[in-house]
Amino acid sequence: MPGRRSLLRRDGASEKLEIIRLVEHSHLPVRRTLAALGITSTTFYRWYDRFLVFGFEGAGGRTNGPGRVWNRIPDEVRRQIVDLTLECPELSPRELAVRITDTRGYFVSVASVYRLLKAHDLITSPAFVVIKAAPSRRSVASPAGQGMSSGARPRRRTRCGRPTSPT
Repeated sequence: MPGRRSLLRRDGASEKLEIIRLVEHSHLPVRRTLAALGITSTTFYRWYDRFLVFGFEGAGGRTNGPGRVWNRIPDEVRRQIVDLTLECPELSPRELAVRITDTRGYFVSVASVYRLLKAHDLITSPAFVVIKAAPSRRSVASPAGQGMSSGARPRRRTRCGRPTSPT
């Protein structure tokens, strides 16, 4: 019953509580009942312990991941970054990060400043300067051996194709 097993682990508190009651009132041993349901004993006892400690709400399980991000920039610092950006719109995210670090004593990375400003729609596209390329110096191909302007003799090639120095 692999399909049922994955379903049970995602079910809510009422389904887990129903399984707990079923196992409690079963005339079979616990391991046998759990095997018939396709649930490991470790999973069942984790559910059962949470039910005993926290009641019906505890049987629902926990959410995945931490409740709080450990390296989140505090809201006060976020507000200061946005305020500084509005005061000095000519500063780049790099310059803003340096200024916050120097004046406020709080290190914030350039990437974090950029993400914050992008979330507040404060990132402007960079000013592009169009530079026209200089015309290329194309010359008409010259006959072999006449392409050298310095007057030096071209290198001769040996049998294996390596150049030799002129003598």
